[in-house]
Amino acid sequence: MRFNGEKGKALMREPRKVELKSPKDKELQARDWRRKFSAAEPRLSEAKAEYEELGFEVLIEPVDCNPDNPECTACLAENPGQVKVIYTRPKEDLP
Repeated sequence: MRFNGEKGKALMREPRKVELKSPKDKELQARDWRRKFSAAEPRLSEAKAEYEELGFEVLIEPVDCNPDNPECTACLAENPGQVKVIYTRPKEDLP
């Protein structure tokens, strides 16, 4: 750990926010799907059940982990199926 010399306060890096998306993100958003967040099991199944209980349609999509994509980290590239992206939209009223 490095210190900045100001009363021994440690220098901390700001966490890097990675916004994970489906390869079909633009298409899904055009069809009123809203990206919520990314998760792995067991949170993935828990979140899906909660959104469904709240009356939403839920779509689970793979993460776009293109090696040329700066948002893709090494851990995702090595385990591409582990993390998924959750999309929701209100259920359509059926006649």
